[in-house]
Amino acid sequence: MLDMKSEFKFSNLLGTVYCKGNLIFTPDGNSLLSPVGNRVSVFNLVQNSSYTLPFSHRRNISRLALNPAGTLLLSVDGDGRAVLTHLPRRLALDRFSFKAPLSALAFSPSGRYFAAGVGRLVEIWHAPSAPSPTSDNGLEFAPFIRHRAHAAHHDTVERLEWSSDSRFFLSSSKDLTARMWSLSSQEGFTPITLGGHKEALIGAWFSGDQEAIYTASRDGALFRWIYAPLKDGAVPEYDDGKHDGRMGWKIARRHYFSQNNAKLMCATYHTSSNILVAGFSSGLFGLYELPDFNTIHTLSISQQEIADVAINQSGEWLALGSAKLGQLLVWEWQSESYILKQQGHFDAMNDLVYAREGSRVVTAADDGKVKVWDTQSGFCIVTFTEHSSGVTACKFAQTGDVLFTASLDGSVRAWDLLRYRNFRTFSAPTRLSFSSLAVDPSGDVVCAGSLDSFQIHIWSVQTGQLLDQLAGHEGPVSSLAFAPTGGALVSGSWDHTVRIWNVFDRTQTSEALQLQADITNIAVRPDSKQIAVSTLDGQLTFWSVVEGTQSANLDGRRDVSGGRKFSDRRTAANVAGSKHFKCLSYSTDGGCIIAGGSSKYLCLYDVLSGCLLRKYTISVNLSLQGTQEYLNSGTLTEAGLAGPTIDDAEPSYVEDQRLPGARRGNFASRRTQPEVRVTALAFSPTGRAFCAASTEGLLIYSLDRDLQFDPFELNIDITRASTLKAVEEGLYLQALVMGFRLNESFLQRRLFEAIPLAEVGRLINQLPTVYLARLLRFVAQITDASPHLERNLRWIEALLTTHGPHLKQNGSVFAQELRVSQKAVSTIQTDLARTADENIYLVDFVLGQPASKVNGSSAMITDGGE
Repeated sequence: MLDMKSEFKFSNLLGTVYCKGNLIFTPDGNSLLSPVGNRVSVFNLVQNSSYTLPFSHRRNISRLALNPAGTLLLSVDGDGRAVLTHLPRRLALDRFSFKAPLSALAFSPSGRYFAAGVGRLVEIWHAPSAPSPTSDNGLEFAPFIRHRAHAAHHDTVERLEWSSDSRFFLSSSKDLTARMWSLSSQEGFTPITLGGHKEALIGAWFSGDQEAIYTASRDGALFRWIYAPLKDGAVPEYDDGKHDGRMGWKIARRHYFSQNNAKLMCATYHTSSNILVAGFSSGLFGLYELPDFNTIHTLSISQQEIADVAINQSGEWLALGSAKLGQLLVWEWQSESYILKQQGHFDAMNDLVYAREGSRVVTAADDGKVKVWDTQSGFCIVTFTEHSSGVTACKFAQTGDVLFTASLDGSVRAWDLLRYRNFRTFSAPTRLSFSSLAVDPSGDVVCAGSLDSFQIHIWSVQTGQLLDQLAGHEGPVSSLAFAPTGGALVSGSWDHTVRIWNVFDRTQTSEALQLQADITNIAVRPDSKQIAVSTLDGQLTFWSVVEGTQSANLDGRRDVSGGRKFSDRRTAANVAGSKHFKCLSYSTDGGCIIAGGSSKYLCLYDVLSGCLLRKYTISVNLSLQGTQEYLNSGTLTEAGLAGPTIDDAEPSYVEDQRLPGARRGNFASRRTQPEVRVTALAFSPTGRAFCAASTEGLLIYSLDRDLQFDPFELNIDITRASTLKAVEEGLYLQALVMGFRLNESFLQRRLFEAIPLAEVGRLINQLPTVYLARLLRFVAQITDASPHLERNLRWIEALLTTHGPHLKQNGSVFAQELRVSQKAVSTIQTDLARTADENIYLVDFVLGQPASKVNGSSAMITDGGE
């Protein structure tokens, strides 16, 4: 049982949608890949869902590239370390280092090569191959092999673009030039340099017919180059010294965006529709039709600069990312509507809480916003912005969809999550900044504590009036919690005491529990019989509520300590700042407690034995402070420790600092690295997952994991071709078993749709029980993506009817599959009920028509419907 409690694995990353780097669409245009810190998130824009790939880099990701087949993803971090991933299977295939940071990356249209900008060098590499879903070729993988390297640029290469035939490619650089190269040696071809710009280039593209080249620079200049005869033997615009005086590349047209001194930050070109998308430092983006440079559309989407833009294969959807605000937008320019509009918290998250059903998580942050996240889709549902200062705490009432939040603006607000509105605001007689919050299980009373005052304020939710102010603490109140069974209020303070209040008694007495250090957080076990208290000295103590005595004590200093800052002159084991817990949460059954603080570790303890079950490392990102363990002698200089360069510094600051002592740009920009820490923890009501609010976002760890490529009892005779042949011969059970052994989603769905409904009952009756869990999970998951409602329900009905006794006898083993199946059936029921309710009047109208008209309508429906 202890092993089951500690089997939580990383499931998804919420709260962060874009950090830095480039955005890319999948070849089908339905999904968008976005770098979020040192991970990659995939947003399915059609099914309205998202997931995070399970691997992570050692630093923030700087570049992404996807091969034309959409199977191989190459992600590179700030140090030049790359991870090659099989995207459909979410499996990391290989790790590789380019030995230097990459500034540009692009696969060739043929998929056989990719180009990388390593500083001022342009390197061409052979790309590994991967099997496609429609072929029977095996996996052919080899380490990266460099084809050739070019070293003509004098500054960093900013962008790489291939021609449609994969024979040539363009490189744009900060040295104000763009160069055209050939993949292999071409007879009569020499590399060409295209100059004339006054600032660094941000991109160069071939036209659709490859008869022209477009180059764009940061000052908003767009040049169109053509290969044409030169007048009177004139010298061409490029300078390679090898022209023949008759033909050459020259500038045909010069265009300027003229956006009121706003810099051009990024741009991309869609060859088939001749549309150029440009993003500016003012937060505005524009669509332009080339070659005439006609403005199609302009829109201001942000107050900060647009860091990257991308366009999907069909040219209908535009993806725009703002790194400073953490914004990610997908815009359909023809209908002028948002497909996706997501933004994480601008400042650190302070608290989180699960909704009763466990499908939503609410976060509160220092930016004054309260966000509601859907744990299934990974998207933010609604954002509340009524608070005028940082929101410090949030709690749900156990009855009803009512959320309470406390803020530094001196108010406690109640929110209706059915209508998404603030229906009650509570305030104190004097101006206070509330830092802790507790809600009575019945939802009638709400309490708040403040670091400015030593009192606890109690309000009535029904009337909004202040009922009482509890006095007794001799220091600021740091944490509040109601017993889940009601009646008792537990408060922790900096005066080294925990008090248990009988709020609903006339006397309102309190019992003080004395500790040895300041209280940082408290948690009450779900049965209300035990209290867990974390203190500033790193101790985790457990108290009996009934007896008022200490029942256990854990020294967590060695468990939680880990990670040193860049300026620390000692190793992580000797750093004192991270040796205490700041947040606690009991599991649903009260058997475990998880704790975290200002370190990269989460500690999961067994309450009964006091054993440390597992330590979770929330981040290995070296771009954050507190992730390194040991001192690096390479960073020691005569002046002391050399700190790292600020990789998220503003481009304007770097480029405009031309004189010693002179600084231009935004003086409020970040000049220090963020520090890794966990500010809030919560177990889901189902007990199958827990959530941690960290520096990088909202991390979800779950016991319910989707099966990726996991071959089951695989042998050499089981291939995709043999499986499809078995279906053609009518051996449906054999084909289905072979499909589950291969465990390829494309093949499984094809088999599922090929089996006739008349054979379902016989097939399931003969199905070995070892495949029962896999088939039940697959049918439940495909229900969300398949339009065949009757087929899906028939399969689920046959599975539950035939194997019902076995499922009931082994309920703990099939608990996850049964929950997924129940959710799938409930979703179908809800959709059908909504459809019936929406068409009830139409049915009444049709039934009320004369018989002849009804027969005609029925015939029409029969011909046009399913």
